[in-house]
Amino acid sequence: MKNVTIKDVAKAAGVSYSTVSRALTGSPEISQETRERILQICKDMNYTANTVARSMVMKSTKLLGLILTSVNNPFMAELAYHIDRQVRARGYNIILCNSSRDPEQERELFELMIGRQVDGVLLIPSGMESYNKLSPYLSRIPTVFIGENLREVPESYVSVDNFRGAQMGMEYLYKLGHRDILYFGRRRASTTHQLRAEGYAAACERFGLTPRYCNNTFSSSSIKYGYQLAKQLFSQERRFSAIFAATDTNALGIMQAAEEIGLRIPEDLSLLGFDNIRDSGLPRIELTTIEQPKKMLASVAVDTLLDKIQNEQAGYSHRILSPTLVERSSCAPYRKRL
Repeated sequence: MKNVTIKDVAKAAGVSYSTVSRALTGSPEISQETRERILQICKDMNYTANTVARSMVMKSTKLLGLILTSVNNPFMAELAYHIDRQVRARGYNIILCNSSRDPEQERELFELMIGRQVDGVLLIPSGMESYNKLSPYLSRIPTVFIGENLREVPESYVSVDNFRGAQMGMEYLYKLGHRDILYFGRRRASTTHQLRAEGYAAACERFGLTPRYCNNTFSSSSIKYGYQLAKQLFSQERRFSAIFAATDTNALGIMQAAEEIGLRIPEDLSLLGFDNIRDSGLPRIELTTIEQPKKMLASVAVDTLLDKIQNEQAGYSHRILSPTLVERSSCAPYRKRL
């Protein structure tokens, strides 16, 4: 089946090639009536614009790359949804890729984005070494890191104040009367998780509490891994009245393990999460959690990237957004066990 070209559309409309081009690009040089007539003819003829040719002329593909660590992660999936909405509202489209937390795969995907001539890249890094691995490429394409606080790195990033979020969670549990609070899921290979654990430790020091940890021995956080860690934890003597989970997915795994042994939440154990993924608010879960403002993260990240694309002389920016406490029913005031 022969592809319909812009010249075919021009012939059918009885106008010049350049007039069709102006209609497709929204040029004010033609009337609204003419534009609508040409666009209808394009639709009737199933014409698809040659975006490659147009990008060569416009020097813009109107495409942005988005590299996630795990599409299966509920937080990542929700964030990707909001990024896609924000990008489309600004006249762009997204190429979505999954690095699977593999630094080498992440580097290959970044090279792919450059080869596809995307206008810029939004990246949730696979780990603390991502910046060093990608550093040779960053001068070639506007890039904004999301979710990982790169601290003093001279590249643009947007993140939530993970340190402050952990402190907020501890302040909440402390006000409920809890003094033995376990931090569940500490993972050292992530700056994000380091900051959350540091916030927890700083709050313990401020309140005169003894820090207690259940370390995440896996490469990532998930309901499955949270469940496995919680099963091991609950097989030991329980010396805590509350758990502060590093992520909501960890918290959901804890809930599953607790239900299996008849441990009631919040009657027997208070549970606090971090992220506020969609499932956290479901009936029978009702998880109290620290929310990362995903829609705001997406909006700020996209705006930051477009600023870099439109202004080649723009420097880097570090944006740290404030988290909030979402109170539901998984935490209760401390009651001494009989």
